[in-house]
Order: sequence, then structure tokens, then C-alpha cells
Amino acid sequence: MTSLIDGYAVLVTGGAGFLGSHLCDRLIGEGREVLCLDNFVTGNKQNIEHLLDNHRFELVRHDVCFPYYAEVGGIYNLACPASPRHYQRDPMFTIKTSVMGAINMLGLAKRRGAPILQASTSEVYGDPTVHPQPEIYTGNVDPIGIRACYDEGKRCAETLFFDYHRQNGVSIRVARIFNTYGPRMAVGDGRVVSNFIVQALRGEDLTVYGDGSQSRSFCYFDDLIEGIMRHMAHPSETGPTNLGNETEHTMLELAETVIRTVGGSSRITFQELPEDDPTQRRPDISKARAALGWEPKVSLEDGLAETINYFRARLA
Repeated sequence: MTSLIDGYAVLVTGGAGFLGSHLCDRLIGEGREVLCLDNFVTGNKQNIEHLLDNHRFELVRHDVCFPYYAEVGGIYNLACPASPRHYQRDPMFTIKTSVMGAINMLGLAKRRGAPILQASTSEVYGDPTVHPQPEIYTGNVDPIGIRACYDEGKRCAETLFFDYHRQNGVSIRVARIFNTYGPRMAVGDGRVVSNFIVQALRGEDLTVYGDGSQSRSFCYFDDLIEGIMRHMAHPSETGPTNLGNETEHTMLELAETVIRTVGGSSRITFQELPEDDPTQRRPDISKARAALGWEPKVSLEDGLAETINYFRARLA
């Protein structure tokens, strides 16, 4: 895969996080030098510990809210708290990470003449009134709700990316990432897949919010990393491009699947739905298929089995 400038390291912001660490693995596996930037607010050094002795890997503790300069040949901008529990803990920091991080990384890309990919999110669609969501849908976001620090921060970052592209000729790619899961998710991050798995492995009842009819589409991390790497490699596709799994599941279906896969005596309990929680979420990935030749391949059952094995080892 190309579009990166050969002979220089690839910068991955948020590189010690769930997806960032897997991206570092893939880049190292392809023979690239990797510069991993992370402030460890939500990242975990355990995720990249196996890479620390690799001479093509360098770890730098740095917050993207502050400028950074290095001789890099491409930038994957993944830095930002991504689970509601994490991004609502310090909403001002969350929006600064999205906005200031985008400005600083775009400035670096401009100076270096390097391509840059923004890890955007399906949350830019808010609580969608169009289903499934195509890239032309402009969304239904509450700009002052408790999720706005993340949703609007990511929307502003997209604006910055396209303005830098139009005004300064920066080579950009914007990937809108839908719900993704897999090994290296944090045990206490509050995301539904990790929540259900941890509760089931501990023999606790699984907590479903609302009546469980709200739906999501879950993409295994391997498929997602392949998608963003193909996006970066494309010579002209700026995006935004939806990356996610088209197969839709209700929260109740997911809980039942986790209980069935883990085994044990866990039951399902119901609690009040959190504020601003979207009722449905599923990507239209026609553009990714046509432009990138990409679609997810790992089934929910297979992906959950691998993820459950990871959490079982973590909790042992």
C-alpha cells in the first residue's frame, strides 16, 4: 500500500490505543518505520509493549493539543477519547483533542507535504433520521448535549481537514468509523461489546439500556484497519468514507449472543436509556466498496469469540 512518502516514518497519533496499536502492528508488519504518539489518557502501554524493542518503532509521550514536528511521510490521526465514559469525563479536553489535534496534525502534514488520514466517526451523524447512513447525509446532532463534545469535535475536525485541503492543497483522507470491537479494548471503557463480555465473564447480569431495541453495526478491528490503510493508499479519494459493518444487531440480540458464547448463568437486566443515545446506526458502505474495494469479512460470532478469549485472559 502506498501514498505514504517512502523513506520516512509514519506518524500514528493515539498509537497506544485500541485501534492505534493494531495499526502500528500492521505498519511495522509491512516494513514501515512507525512513530507512535500518545499521551496515555486512554491509551495503554501494554498495547504496544511488544513493539518497544523493535528498531523501526518509536514511542513518544505527547498530547496532540500541542504542536509537534517530525520528519514523517504520512499521518494517521487517531488521537481522541472514543467511548462515552472516557470522552464525557472531561468534555473540554475531548473537544480540544479533536479540534486542536486536527489543526496541529494538519499543520505538520502541510509543512511535510505528507498525506494525512482523519479517524472520524459515525457519531457525526448523531441520532440519524436516514437509515442506513450514506456519506451525503449531514446528520442530526444536538450541539449542546452531553455527547456534543465528541460529536461536534469530530464534525469540526472534518471541516478543518477539508478546508486545509481546499485552501492549502493538503492531501487528506477522512474515514468515518462505525462501531468497532476486538482485542485491546479497555476493560472499563463503557462500550457495549466490552461491557457485555466483561459482565458475562464475571458471572454478572448484562446491563441493557432502554428496551434493547436500539441497533448498532459491529466491525471487527482487523477489517477496520484494512479499510483505513486502503483509504490512505488511495491516490485521490479524500472521503468522507464510511467504514463499518452493514450487518445490524439490536442491543438485546448482542447481549444474547454474548451470553450464549461465554456460557454461564448471566441474565439480562434493563436500565434507563442514557441521554442522547442514538436509536439506530448502520453504514452505507457502497462508496468504500467502489473506491477502496473494501468490505468487512469477519462475522460477529467469530469476532466475539476472539474478543472474549482476549478478555478472559485479561481478567484471569
